[in-house]
Amino acid sequence: MSGGTFSLLIIGGYGAFGGRLARLLGEEPRLRLLIAGRSLEKADDFVFDLRSPKGGAGRLGSNDLGAWLQAVTFDRDGDLREQLTRLRPDLVVDASGPFQSFTGDGYKVVRACIELGIDYADLADSSGFVAGISGLDAEAKAKGTFVLSGLSSLPALSFAALEAMAPHFSRVDSVAAGIAPSAHVRIGLNVVRAITSYAGRPVALLREGRPAEGRGLIDEMRVTIAPPDVAPLASRTFLLVDAPDLALLPGRFAGLQSTFTGVGTEPQALQRLLRFAARLVEVGLLPSLTPFARALQAASHRFAAGAHRGGMFVRLGGLDHEGRRLTADWSLIAEGDDGPFIPVLGVELLVRRLLEGKRPQSGARPAAGELSLADFEAAFSQFSIASGIRLDYQEEAQPLYRRILGDAWEKLPPALAAIHAGGTRLASGRARIERGSGLLARLIAGLIGFPAAGEDVPVAVRFAADGEREIWTRSFGSKTFRSWQAADPGRDRHLLVEVFGPFRVLLALVPEGQKLRLVVRGWRFCGIPLPLSLAPGGDTYEEERDGRFHFHVEIGGRLTGLVVRYSGWLVLE
Repeated sequence: MSGGTFSLLIIGGYGAFGGRLARLLGEEPRLRLLIAGRSLEKADDFVFDLRSPKGGAGRLGSNDLGAWLQAVTFDRDGDLREQLTRLRPDLVVDASGPFQSFTGDGYKVVRACIELGIDYADLADSSGFVAGISGLDAEAKAKGTFVLSGLSSLPALSFAALEAMAPHFSRVDSVAAGIAPSAHVRIGLNVVRAITSYAGRPVALLREGRPAEGRGLIDEMRVTIAPPDVAPLASRTFLLVDAPDLALLPGRFAGLQSTFTGVGTEPQALQRLLRFAARLVEVGLLPSLTPFARALQAASHRFAAGAHRGGMFVRLGGLDHEGRRLTADWSLIAEGDDGPFIPVLGVELLVRRLLEGKRPQSGARPAAGELSLADFEAAFSQFSIASGIRLDYQEEAQPLYRRILGDAWEKLPPALAAIHAGGTRLASGRARIERGSGLLARLIAGLIGFPAAGEDVPVAVRFAADGEREIWTRSFGSKTFRSWQAADPGRDRHLLVEVFGPFRVLLALVPEGQKLRLVVRGWRFCGIPLPLSLAPGGDTYEEERDGRFHFHVEIGGRLTGLVVRYSGWLVLE
């Protein structure tokens, strides 16, 4: 760092991840950002776009206000010593890849940086590359430089999450992690090439405590990503990918029995076709999917469908300090276009620490454990990103809503927590009831037993625990109807199931200030899945008002119109 300016060379600086890193750091006046790649024209175009004021809010139109930006050429197959000596960076960040395809001396950029005393970090997602970086540890220490590999979602963020959960365990038996990108985010070609490089091929992992071989993009795991405070992502299948965590986890937890890292893309129908193609590679009918990487990338862009939300999960299973079975889930959901910034947040945190004079220890190592979950959560605050941890003690009976809400239970207003405290209880109050007038609405209301319309109707609700279920018996005046609720134990984990006669409705519990919203995420009729677009919905929530529990329930749909709407208050007896 010379003259008060820190020089950062981003290899792949105009690419999908390098470009986002430059945008995060572009307004930092203490930085000299070198946007590097093989094409000077592309680097120039990117710098011009980055400097262009956007909506009058950009600070990057002037060197006096933001980072000093420069487009440069950099060829990893060229004279590395000459290029690095000429550019004189304080830190090199390799955001290019795919690291799986590096042949010969895959660490030649790293070695050149060490030789010249330049610090290095990368976003590598190859288990072999990241795990092997420790072989350069002695050289890096001798030069007084640091080398951090895999400073990305996997393993830097995933290890930060598991380290936050690990203190709850006396023994960890299983670890699984996965990334679910939004279908509307344009995945970079190098990312697709990395994934296709091991499609249908062996991937090293643990099974029953022994080294084993999984099958890339074939082995699967179904997960619902559900942070405690927001509506979950739709349940989806994750396909096995070769991530650095698989190589690093056995060294972190002695006696670990199983590992898994996966990707769950939308639409799932397109992912199933990818899995089928991976099977063709497995049986030898295709040599590799890598030649089809560009076509697969185009298909992912062309057939983008679904909610513009992405997510990530890390799940640990084992025993707590009292010998009870425990599953801990850390989940994250990013809205809109914010998700693709997550892989570069670790590097942003590193750079900002360096600007404050806080250096990592010298040496070469994987970036797993280099940053804490609190560090990442502080970085999340600049985006629409929510994350949280759920602890599920399998032998411990907990109130239904507490099990589903996880950490968010502690944020519930007292009146709501009391209503959902578990056990057998009775509450009474008053309600206002409206009924739909359509023929189909009247038929459904009659089938379920919803009450007739009325003002200031006396209401009583009896809650009764029945194993893992809660039976709710609602009495409005002389009319009584019943439903039961439970936590879905399978593919829709972390969702509340409510059953009215032949109808089964899946609900997300979403705290929102003093309210707890119930958001429909799916439904069944006689066990048959039905389109979500036709699901019964409406504005349904519970809230505390003047210290009293209030409810507002609205049931209706496109086909039926309003079926019933009832609102009122309850107090426990």
